Amino acid sequence: MQLNALHTHLDELLEVSRLRDYCPNGLQVEGRPEVRRVLCGVTASQELVDRAVADGFDALLVHHGYFWKGEDGRITGIRKRRLGALLRHDISLLAYHLPLDVHAELGNNAQLGRLMGWRALGRFADQELGWLGAPEQLESAGQLARGVAARLGRDPLLVGDADRPVRRVAWCTGGAQGYFEQAILAGADLYVSGEISEQTVHLARESGVPYLAAGHHATERYGAKALARYLRETLGLDAEFVDLDNPV
Repeated sequence: MQLNALHTHLDELLEVSRLRDYCPNGLQVEGRPEVRRVLCGVTASQELVDRAVADGFDALLVHHGYFWKGEDGRITGIRKRRLGALLRHDISLLAYHLPLDVHAELGNNAQLGRLMGWRALGRFADQELGWLGAPEQLESAGQLARGVAARLGRDPLLVGDADRPVRRVAWCTGGAQGYFEQAILAGADLYVSGEISEQTVHLARESGVPYLAAGHHATERYGAKALARYLRETLGLDAEFVDLDNPV
């Protein structure tokens, strides 16, 4: 498949043009014009780049790419090594940040909800980033946290009333602790995200709504995995997802 056709298709599929983001979405580094093999992962780390080089992939497709707003734009150090490896080996980098969070089928939130068996009821927060749903059965916040731990393979941090019954669960993967108050206003009995901040603890205690920090990487593995499957089944590409170990 031609690189231009691939990134145009993905840009349209993930509705890049309708979202405001703090990084460029889509094609970030241009490599060879023909794409047959795509390596998908969460973050375009040096380890993932090296894996693509060693195994002969034509392109990388990730959730966390490069060129974040506010970063020092000079090509030195770690940035030089990553970009240098991609350019030397003519490997493309495609990255989809918020578009891969919000997509109704392939997105991180959609995929996490599906993994956990949460029935989606609606959206909340800016650009409808947050999801609101119902768990498979009525259970306490502590019981739901144990279910998350079992399915993600991580021990999440639960702050607040572990005995509170959860009829409505809100979630937004990654570093979305800033949407906690909006989740409360949306009627959530528990809010799940990846990261946690100091002020999150106070909000959980004072509001009575528990907060579950399940890990940034741990909650955002599933969008890239779903995209790899889409590339194989819909576009006929040789696409592979690799989950590089990350304890966060």
